[in-house]
Amino acid sequence: MDVVLHPTYFPSIAHFVAMLQADRVIFEVCDNYQKQTYRNRASIFGANGKLDLNVPVVYSQKNRQLSKDVAIFNSENWQTQHLKSLESAYRTSPFFEFYIDDLLPLFQTEYKTIMAFNFTCIETIFDCLQLPFSYNTTQQFDPEPKGIIDARGLVNSRKEIQQNLTPYAQVFDSKHGFIPNLSILDLLFNEGPNTELYLESQTLNL
Repeated sequence: MDVVLHPTYFPSIAHFVAMLQADRVIFEVCDNYQKQTYRNRASIFGANGKLDLNVPVVYSQKNRQLSKDVAIFNSENWQTQHLKSLESAYRTSPFFEFYIDDLLPLFQTEYKTIMAFNFTCIETIFDCLQLPFSYNTTQQFDPEPKGIIDARGLVNSRKEIQQNLTPYAQVFDSKHGFIPNLSILDLLFNEGPNTELYLESQTLNL
């Protein structure tokens, strides 16, 4: 079955489950931007629990913009801050050193729009997993697409769809317990090459 979903910043595990299990991935690129979603946010597991990494964007609620046109606010030193947070959270994880060199360019290159950056992040993860990254994009916004799995609701962070994902070992789970459906980075750093098998074995609530 085909699936339509939003390109997000280092997408959640549920996003990747949807992508890997679909016959064809279609990314929504014709939507209006909304604040406080995973379009510009990724959640990781820090020493104090769940930690949100937010990419600052130039956006005003008064003037609606398409998501693909929303610019990143690069005057803030957010890339250095995000990289430091990832190092602090995952430097002791089993596969951090194995993958971090592939991810470093994402924090050393300036990107203009959040959507272009998100596509690069997703492509980089697929490269880490040694999987082909092929997709289509929407030509217009369809609120109720027919004959396709609509996984666009996974972008919502405030009304997040609860998923029954299988627990795996996390760096700080002895302190805080298992935290499900974090960014794909959490799974990648902790499970490494087993990431693909994990994603293929999960069932989503959509």
